[in-house]
Amino acid sequence: MADVRLTGVTKSFGTTQVLKGVDLEIADGEFVVFVGPSGCGKSTLLRTIAGLEEATGGDIAIGGRSVNDLSPSDRGIAMVFQSYALYPHMSVYENMAFGLKLAKADKGEIDRRVRGAAETLNITDYLDRKPKALSGGQRQRVAIGRAIVREPQVFLFDEPLSNLDAALRVRMRYEFASLHERLKTTMVYVTHDQVEAMTLADRIVVLNAGRIEQVGKPMELYERPRNLFVAEFIGSPKMNLLPAEIVTATAKGATVRTAAGESLKVAVSAARARPGDKVTLGVRPEHLTLAGKGDAVSARVVFVETLGHATYAYLTAGEAPVTVLLPGDVRPSAGETLSLRVPADQAHLFDADGEAFARL
Repeated sequence: MADVRLTGVTKSFGTTQVLKGVDLEIADGEFVVFVGPSGCGKSTLLRTIAGLEEATGGDIAIGGRSVNDLSPSDRGIAMVFQSYALYPHMSVYENMAFGLKLAKADKGEIDRRVRGAAETLNITDYLDRKPKALSGGQRQRVAIGRAIVREPQVFLFDEPLSNLDAALRVRMRYEFASLHERLKTTMVYVTHDQVEAMTLADRIVVLNAGRIEQVGKPMELYERPRNLFVAEFIGSPKMNLLPAEIVTATAKGATVRTAAGESLKVAVSAARARPGDKVTLGVRPEHLTLAGKGDAVSARVVFVETLGHATYAYLTAGEAPVTVLLPGDVRPSAGETLSLRVPADQAHLFDADGEAFARL
C-alpha cells in the first residue's frame, strides 16, 4: 500500500491545458473518488497518475517516490477501465493469470494469486468459464481480479460501473466498498455519478475545468459546499438556487429578499456582505417543507412524481426552478401554488462570485 501525492500537476494537449496545477494528497489505504462534469479532467488526471498520459508539469509521487519518469508497469499501480477488455478465447483463470505469465512469475505463485483473488471476488466457480458465459457484473469482477493479482500499491478505477444496468450498479457499489474493506489498499476511483461518489468515498475530489473545486468527506461537501459549483453538483436532486439580495448582514446571520419580495433569514456568517448585494440562496429539496411557521417562498407546481414512499414536486418560483421532497401521501396538483418554508439553519448563501458564506 502507498500514499499518492500530486504537486502542481499540469497536463496539456497541444495548446489546450486540461489540468491546471492540481495539488492533492491521498493517504495510504484511502478510497478517494474524483467527480465532475464531462471534460473536467478527472479521467485525464487518473491516467496521468497511472502513467498512461505524461504530465506536462508538476510531480507525482506514489509511496514517497517520484514516478514521473517511470512507466505504468513500474509505478506499483493496477488500473480497471470502463470496458472489461477480457480475452474472449481465454478462460477466467487465464485472463486473470495472463499478466503474471508475461512477467514470468512462478506457476505456483500465479495459481496462489489467481485463486486468492477469485475467492475475494466470489468468482471461484467461474474460473473455467469463458467471458461470453458471464454476466456483466461477473465480467467486471474478472477485470478487477486481473488487477488484484498484481498486488499493486494503488488501484485506479476509471468509471468501472458505467456499462452496467442500474440495479447491477447498486450491487457493484456494495462490492467495491466491501473489496476496499478487505484489501485496505489505496483506491482512486473516477465517476460522473455523484451517487457513487457519496456512497463509496472516504473523500471526494470535485473537479471543474482542470482544477479542484473542493476536497472533503461526502457529508462535508453535501452540508458545507465551498461554492455554487459544488453545491449544484453534489446532491440528487440538486440544490435549489434562488436569486436574492442582502437586506441585513452580520457575523451572526443574514436576511435576504427574493425576487418576489419574500424576506428570509439565513444562518450564515455574512459580515463581509452589504445591504443590496446580489446573492444566491440555496436550499436542498428535502429541507423545504409546506409552510407552517417561519419564512417561506411561494412556488407554482409544474410536475409531480409519486414514488410511493415519497413525492417529488417540481415547481417554479418566479423564473427559478424549485424541487421539493414531500411525504408519499402528499400529492399536490399541477398548477397549484405551494408555500414552502425555508429553515434558516438549513439554508445556504453564496455571494456574487459564487463563494459560500460560512454556515453557523
